[in-house]
Amino acid sequence: MAWLSRALRVAATCPPPVLGPRALTGRAGPTTEKSVPYQRTLKEAQGPSAVAQGPSQPLPSTANVVVIGGGSLGCQTLYHLAKLGVSGAVLLERERLTSGTTWHTAGLLWQLRPSDVEVELLAHTRRVVSRDLEEETGLHTGWIQNGGLFIASNRQRLDEYKRLMSLGKAYGVESHVLSPAETKALYPLMNVDDLYGTLYVPHDGTMDPAGTCTTLARAAAARGAQVIENCPVTGIHVRTDDFGVRRVAAVETEHGSIQTPCVVNCAGVWASAVGRMAGVKVPLVAMHHAYVVTERIEGIQSMFCPAPHIREITYNLTHLFIWCSDVSPQCGLRDSLHHSLHSQGMNMPNVRDHDASVYLRLQGDALSVGGYEANPIFWEEVSDKFAFGLFDLDWDVFTQHIEGAINRVPVLEKTGVKSTVCGPESFTPDHKPLMGEAPELRGFYLGCGFNSAGMMLGGGCGQELAHWIIQGRPEKDMYSYDIRRFHHLLTDHRRWIRERSHESYAKNYSVVFPHDEPLAGRNMRTDPLHEELLARGCVFQERQGWERPGWFTPQGTAPVLQYDYYGAYGNQAHEDYTYGCLLGDEYTFDFPPHHDVIKKECLACRGAAAVFNMSYFGKFYLVGLDARKAADWLFSADVSRPPGSTVYTCMLNHRGGTESDLTVSRLAPSSQASALAPAFEGDGYYLAVGGAVAQHNWSHISTVLQDQKFRCQLIDSSEDLGMISIQGPASRTILQEVLDADLSNEAFPFSTHKLVRAAGHLVRAMRLSFVGELGWELHVPRSACVPVYQAVMTAGTKHGLVNAGYRAIDSLSIEKGYRHWHADLRPDDSPLEAGLAFTCKLKSAVPFLGREALEKQRAHGLPRRLVCFTVDESRWTL
Repeated sequence: MAWLSRALRVAATCPPPVLGPRALTGRAGPTTEKSVPYQRTLKEAQGPSAVAQGPSQPLPSTANVVVIGGGSLGCQTLYHLAKLGVSGAVLLERERLTSGTTWHTAGLLWQLRPSDVEVELLAHTRRVVSRDLEEETGLHTGWIQNGGLFIASNRQRLDEYKRLMSLGKAYGVESHVLSPAETKALYPLMNVDDLYGTLYVPHDGTMDPAGTCTTLARAAAARGAQVIENCPVTGIHVRTDDFGVRRVAAVETEHGSIQTPCVVNCAGVWASAVGRMAGVKVPLVAMHHAYVVTERIEGIQSMFCPAPHIREITYNLTHLFIWCSDVSPQCGLRDSLHHSLHSQGMNMPNVRDHDASVYLRLQGDALSVGGYEANPIFWEEVSDKFAFGLFDLDWDVFTQHIEGAINRVPVLEKTGVKSTVCGPESFTPDHKPLMGEAPELRGFYLGCGFNSAGMMLGGGCGQELAHWIIQGRPEKDMYSYDIRRFHHLLTDHRRWIRERSHESYAKNYSVVFPHDEPLAGRNMRTDPLHEELLARGCVFQERQGWERPGWFTPQGTAPVLQYDYYGAYGNQAHEDYTYGCLLGDEYTFDFPPHHDVIKKECLACRGAAAVFNMSYFGKFYLVGLDARKAADWLFSADVSRPPGSTVYTCMLNHRGGTESDLTVSRLAPSSQASALAPAFEGDGYYLAVGGAVAQHNWSHISTVLQDQKFRCQLIDSSEDLGMISIQGPASRTILQEVLDADLSNEAFPFSTHKLVRAAGHLVRAMRLSFVGELGWELHVPRSACVPVYQAVMTAGTKHGLVNAGYRAIDSLSIEKGYRHWHADLRPDDSPLEAGLAFTCKLKSAVPFLGREALEKQRAHGLPRRLVCFTVDESRWTL
C-alpha cells in the first residue's frame, strides 16, 4: 500500500519512471502545467490559443436547434438530431470538442443497471459506438470489448447482482454469476478469498472519448449538421409571446448571434452558467473526480503493437493520441491500429468492486484505479476558461480507494503510479442526469448533470433528447431523468442541492435497498402536522423536499437531524441517531425488524380505521373561461360533471402513454375567494396529485395549456392546504362525530365532495378510497390542520383509529390492485395496458390528448398488460 500511496506523477519529457517510493505533491487547485505523461501531446494537439483563432467556421444566421457543448452529450444529441432528419442543427463549443470534462473520463460502459430503461439506454450507446458509427463513417471509435466484472463480497450484494442478471436476460444482455474459483480463472491477478461471487458481463467494454466524439461529429456533419469550435456562448435571448410565455429566440456568442427557437444545454460542469443566461435553474454541483494510472503490470496483456511509422503513442488516459509521418485524413492509421489492438483480444475485464467503492479499468498493460469517496472536493468557483485541464490530486482524499484496490488486486501494492487524473465532473441531487425542456423557458432543453456517466449513457440519452425536441416527448420513460421531477422550490436551493449531491456521490456504489431514504437535504418542506406526528412516533420519508409519514414507531420519537456529511469536512458524525438506526434496519432484502409494526397499521385500516396525513399532495386549481375545454382535452375521463363530483382520471401524452393519475373535482363558480377555492368565472376544477410528482403534473398541464392556447389559470395551493385521509370500516362513525354533515350513502355518495365544518373549521370533504375501504379525505386550510387532526384522533380513540404512513398505503393499495403512477404506471404504459380503460371516455365523442393512440392500440390489440398475481405462499422467491 505504501508504494501506491506515495506515488508522484512524472512529466512526459522525463525518462520512464521506475518502481520505488515517491514523494507526494500537495497542491489542490487547477493548474495550467500538468506533470503528467500526456502533457506534451495535449499541447501539440491544441496548438495556438483557441480564442485567438476565432470560430472554426462561420456562424449561420439561423438554426433550427443549437446545441451548446461539445462533449459526449452534445455530440450524441447533434448526431441523433441529424439522423432523425433535423436540418439546420448547430453545435457550439467554446474551445475544442471534449475539452471540458469528456476528454478525461474513464470511458467505461457497464450494460447492467437496476432500471430497464437504463439498460436500454446503455444498449443503444453500445450499438452506436461499437457498430453504427463505423458502418456510417468507416471510422473506428476506439471501442474495446473486454468485458465487465462486478464483485460481491457479501450475500446481499450477490443477490443484487442476480437481480441484475435476471433483468439483463429480458433485454438480451449476456451475463453470468461466477464462483470465486471461476473468477480467479478469468482474472488471475484478483484476490478472491473474500468473495461470495461475481457477475461477469462479457460484452461490456471501454470507449475512447476523443475517438467517439470526433466520429459522432463527422457523422452528424455528413447529414448537414454543423460543428463550430472556438465559439463561446455569451447569452441566450428570450422573447415573451402574446400569451405571456417565455420562449427561446436566439443564442449570442463572441462572434455573432444565431436566431433559433431551440437550445440544448449540454455544457456539463458549465451548464448552470448557461442556464443563468436564460433564467433557467440547473441543480448540479461540480466536484473533483479522480483516478490514477499505474505503471506496467506483469500478467496483463499488452494492447500495443506499434507500426514502424508511428513516432509517438500516448494512451495514459482514454485518448489515443497518435503522431505519425503521414498526417493526412486519409491515413486511416488510427482506425487500423484500433482494429489491430482489438483483434488481438483483451480478456481481462474491467472491474467494479462496489463494496470497496473502487473500479479497476484495464488500460493497455496497466490499470486505472478510481472510485467514489465520502469526502469529494467541491469545485466552488467554476472557471469558464478551464479547458483540457486537470487538478492536482489530493492524496488525503484519494488514498481511501487504495486499500480496496490492493485487497482486490494485490500486485498493486508493489506497482508504481505513472499518472494521476483529477478533473471536474458535474453531479446532481439524485445522481441522475438532467434532461428535457426546462419548465421556466419553452425551447430550452437540458442534457447535462451526468454524474461521470455521460459517455456510457450518451448514446441512449442523446437519442431520447432528440426525440424530445422533435416530438415533444421522449420515446422511453425518462421521468427519472426529466428536470421536471424536481420541485421548483428546490432547483435553486443551494443547501439542498449541495447536501443531496454529496450524499448521492458518496453512496453511488451502495446497495440499492427498496426502502432506503436520504439523510441529506431533509426538513426542507414540512406540513402543519409535522411536529404533531413526530411526537406520536412518525418515521418520515422524503419526497421532493417534503417530509411525509412513512410509518409510526412505538419506541418514541425519531427526528431527522441536520446532515452530518457522514463525518466528512470536519463535521461530527451523529451518534446514537435513532432515525439513522431505524433506517439501517431497512438495509435488507428481507423483512425489516419493524415489519410487524407496519403490518398492524395495515390491519387496523382493514379492521377499524387509520388516519393518513397526505398534506404533501399537490393541490391545483384549474379555472377560467376555457377551463372546461382544457379539462376535456387534458383528462382521459369525463370530468365535466356537475359541481360536487370527483373523478379519478389519467392524463396522457400524444402516444397514449400515462403522464399522471389524479383526482379532479368539479367546483361551482364563486365571486368570493376563500381558503378552499379561488374566485373565478366560467368553469373550475380542483386537482389532487401525488406530491412526489406534483412538479411533473404542473409542468405537463402548463405545457398543454400553452400549446393549445386555452384561456384559463392553473393555481398552485399545495402549501396552503393540508390533507387528512381517514380510511377503514369505522371511518364513517368516527367522522360523523367531527363533521357537521350527513355521511350516509344517500347523502354523501362515493366520488363526491362537499364543503363542511370539522371541529368548527371549514374543510372540503371527499368520499374517496385509495386502499379499498370506506373513507374520506379532508382538505383543510393550513391554519386548521392541527385542530382538525386532533378532533379526528379524539373521536377515533374508542373506535381503534391509528396513525399510519405510506408504507401501509403501498401495501394496502397493491393488495387491491390499485396503480400508483411511476411505481406501477409510467409514461410508456397506456391506460388500456394498465387495466385503467374505465378512466378513458372512449365511448363518448369528446376528443382528448392521446385518444387517437388509444383507439389505434385498441384496434390492433394490446401487446402487453399489467396484471396482479395473488400467491398462496406468504413469501415468494423468484
